[in-house]
Amino acid sequence: MHIKAACLLHVPTLKMELTGFTSKGRFLVVLCILSYLYKSTAAEGSCKLKAKFNLRGYKEVEKKTVVIGGMFPVHQRLVDTDSNTTIAPESSDCEGFNFRTFRWAQTMLFALNEINNRNDILPYTELGYVIYDSCFTISKAARTKLCLTTVAGMDPPLSALVGAGSSDLSIATARILGLYYFPQMSYASSCSVLESRFQYPTFLRTIPSDEHQSVAMAKLVLHFGWTWVGTIAAEDDYGKYGIKRFKEVVEEAGVCISFSETLPKIRNPEAIERIVQTVLDSTAKIIVVFSSDVDLSPLVGELLRNNVTNRTWIASEAWVTSAAISRHPNILPVLGGTIGFAVKRAEIPGLQEHLLSVSPYNDTLTEEFWGIVFNCTMNYKQIMRGMRRCTGEEMLQKLSNTFTDVSQLRITYNVYKAVYAVAYALHNLEDCKDGSGPFENGTCADITKFEPWQLMYYLKNLRFTVPHTGEEIYFNNGDVDGFYEILNWQSDSEGEITYNHIGYYNSTAPPEEKLIINNGSIIWNNDVLEIPRSVCSERCQPGTRMGIRQGEPVCCFDCIPCADGEISNTTDARGCIQCDEDYWSNANHDECVPKTIEFLDFAEPLGITLIAISAFGALATIVVAIILLMHLNTPLVNANDPLLSFSLLLGLVITFLCSIVFLGEPQMWSCMTSQVALAVGFALILSSLMGKSALLMLRARAVKAVKSAVKAAKAAAAASEQSPDTAVIAPAIPQKNDIDPIHPRHQRAIMIVCTLIQAVGCTVWLILMPPHPVKNTAAQNIKIILECDPGNIIFICSIFAYDILLAVLTFAFAFVARKLEDHFNEGKSVTFGMLVFFIVWISFVPAYLSTRGKFMVAVQIFAILASSFGLLACVFIPKCYVLLIKPERNKEEMLIPRAKSRDTAAASSASLATTSSSANANGTTVSTVSLDD
Repeated sequence: MHIKAACLLHVPTLKMELTGFTSKGRFLVVLCILSYLYKSTAAEGSCKLKAKFNLRGYKEVEKKTVVIGGMFPVHQRLVDTDSNTTIAPESSDCEGFNFRTFRWAQTMLFALNEINNRNDILPYTELGYVIYDSCFTISKAARTKLCLTTVAGMDPPLSALVGAGSSDLSIATARILGLYYFPQMSYASSCSVLESRFQYPTFLRTIPSDEHQSVAMAKLVLHFGWTWVGTIAAEDDYGKYGIKRFKEVVEEAGVCISFSETLPKIRNPEAIERIVQTVLDSTAKIIVVFSSDVDLSPLVGELLRNNVTNRTWIASEAWVTSAAISRHPNILPVLGGTIGFAVKRAEIPGLQEHLLSVSPYNDTLTEEFWGIVFNCTMNYKQIMRGMRRCTGEEMLQKLSNTFTDVSQLRITYNVYKAVYAVAYALHNLEDCKDGSGPFENGTCADITKFEPWQLMYYLKNLRFTVPHTGEEIYFNNGDVDGFYEILNWQSDSEGEITYNHIGYYNSTAPPEEKLIINNGSIIWNNDVLEIPRSVCSERCQPGTRMGIRQGEPVCCFDCIPCADGEISNTTDARGCIQCDEDYWSNANHDECVPKTIEFLDFAEPLGITLIAISAFGALATIVVAIILLMHLNTPLVNANDPLLSFSLLLGLVITFLCSIVFLGEPQMWSCMTSQVALAVGFALILSSLMGKSALLMLRARAVKAVKSAVKAAKAAAAASEQSPDTAVIAPAIPQKNDIDPIHPRHQRAIMIVCTLIQAVGCTVWLILMPPHPVKNTAAQNIKIILECDPGNIIFICSIFAYDILLAVLTFAFAFVARKLEDHFNEGKSVTFGMLVFFIVWISFVPAYLSTRGKFMVAVQIFAILASSFGLLACVFIPKCYVLLIKPERNKEEMLIPRAKSRDTAAASSASLATTSSSANANGTTVSTVSLDD
């Protein structure tokens, strides 16, 4: 029954409810509508030219029980036709004969013949076939589908469709076939969108879904560390969905897409040239191509013309083993080193013999193939024009082309499996026993008149072993497991492309074993053995971090060195890691190393020097004390309470020795001892000096009183000479007891009380918040400074403020006594000593604040030693000089403060004269009047 007959049968009843038809009837109604709309014009009475589908293929349905349909893209495209609507085109509507796909069609014929000759499968059923050429176009596939489905209403029934080749063709057919649950078994349609059982409920395939291939290609890119790749995809569902999924996976892993181009489906030289220019302009050395060999061929030709080399191409399964691509002349410099994914390969016994036995007299497709390979024709008109006539005796065995090459049977093997899948499903349907069937009430389907959905049940639950290869096939939601061989395009000794196996991808393996690649067996473009690099920016080495460039992909970045104290120990680090408090970054900023522990050690040269100076100072102080003890009973030593001198020397010994405690690693005891000993030692020194200075100050005031008395005496003597008769009273001259108004015990009391106040303050400090050792990690980045923390800043400031107060009072007292006139002016010595003390500690402050670490301790020790040496030198060197060098000055009369001798003599004579004249004149004596001045 033809389409016209089917339409005449059903179109008049279109107004009826569709539910009144069987599934086959409803299916025919829809097809008739499509066919009718395709052939008819809209206006009544207008003339029309009936189009001819002009389909070419194979058909054998006579005396067959069941028919299997097939659809193969034997030609690559439609012929551009004239727009003239008055004559029907006479020439073929397809061009670009493809040997590879022609072999696929012949494989289906081979598999059907093999099944019909077997007794273990469908022993009571003969399979027929209806196979058409889809010309690799959707429109042609739609026409083929209409013609194939007319067989569905005939006897024998059309059981399933094997096809339709590319993904977009299968999508077009599967949408309609799925409405009526008509089985479709594809051998090459791998597009992931076909996974949807909702949209394509009857679609099954023997090729893995591109979901697996896209992920596998992404894992390959990540495996080699490529982060900058270009993509090219065919302008169809296969390319669009495949490259889309690839991008999602790699971009999620941080890979950037340099460019993304689309191959046109129709001839467009400008678009191809633009794509080639994009490839040349891009810095990406890796290009992923999701396309069929038919769509890719124009680009390959343009790449050859532009000599585009130094690129590595990642091929999808649709072109990785295509001879149409790999056998281009001079293809090796351009596509050599290509890595691609291929479906399983197998050897099919007897297939090559079948291919070599085809006859040009059987059908028009084989006739066209014969004319192409042998450059002859069987067309009478072409023979009359001078072309060589084909004899039919030409030998295919002498040819070497894609059709006869059975070394890479991959899609061919998928066709073989697809035919066997339908056959085994039909076998299970036929083998069903009534009462144990899968349908209602245990019924079975009749192999001679079954519904498509009944066969679909057996296909969905099918599990069989492929003959000759032993591979077990089953469908998981219509799909098979994803397994791919990974091939590398290498050259053989004759300069031809060979497909070398370098690994595989298995979607069912554990994650770490899904992708297995032997890197050492890969030969890259231009016969390079080193893995090519494809990055927008070179990888950031440890010690740097990635700095994203504004407005550019994340793979384009600058490598910014980590700051001090931060590291990155991985390549392409997103950020730097802060080192722990006790660690610091090394010079390369790729590792945190322990900070250098710093303190002023005893054993280092500076420590040894300070110890030597401190010991010398303490020893010198002890020597001075011994000298004083040896001259203890001399006037010089006894002149200003020798006990104060010894307490002063004791304080100096304490300060000299406490400076040594500042050295070494700070401990709790050393922190407490050093600070407290320094504070108490200076308090003892300054309180002793203050006791001495207080006496000297009072002596100076007494001397001043003497001078005033002398002046008064002179005035009185002058007055008595001018008035002999007048009695003049002479002022009293101060004596020794008047010059030393305080007792030594008072001085000692000053020293003891002032020192005890400091000692009490230090005791409270030690009890409440004592100094303690700390690790100072903030002062210097690369060092941990071990130092003493004062515990509480208020306490330490109060303690040393008290020493400053004693120093100020001592200096004030000594300054007042600096002009005391005797042969040993101790007031001047104390004044100079205190000046040195102030100069040293005033200079110490900026020096201390400008240093760090152990040098701060050294500055503090230098200040302690300098001030101690200053006091020792200024106070005691003059005494030692007199005691040891000028002992003749060590006399009591030399040490008593007094007015100058001439003033004293004048005052004495004036006093005597006045008293004498007064006594002679009046005969009475008048008491002396004290002078307030």
